Amino acid sequence: MSEDTIFGKIIRGELPADIVYEDDQCMAFRDMYPAAPTHILVIPRKPIPRLCDATAEDQALLGHLMLTANKIAEQEGMGDKFRLVINNGEGAGQSVFHLHLHIIGGRPLKWPPG
Repeated sequence: MSEDTIFGKIIRGELPADIVYEDDQCMAFRDMYPAAPTHILVIPRKPIPRLCDATAEDQALLGHLMLTANKIAEQEGMGDKFRLVINNGEGAGQSVFHLHLHIIGGRPLKWPPG
């Protein structure tokens, strides 16, 4: 279950994290293994394992995560030069099964990413 992931432990304060943002719906912290100079994870407090596990009742929360990511990118000085990534499932590179958005920036990003 998502509650038992490393992210669940961070939410509960059982593991340390370099937290850059918190509110009643989500939190954001620096990735321990950054893929770019700025690499921040935004996670909902509600345990949703994968994006495909979200339901219609999660619509407002999903929007909140996106808008929060934008706010954090601005706060971190990235302006409009950042990428958001959501890996859905093991085959797409998801390694922690608690929904999370990667905010990646701080250098030029190429396409395609994979």
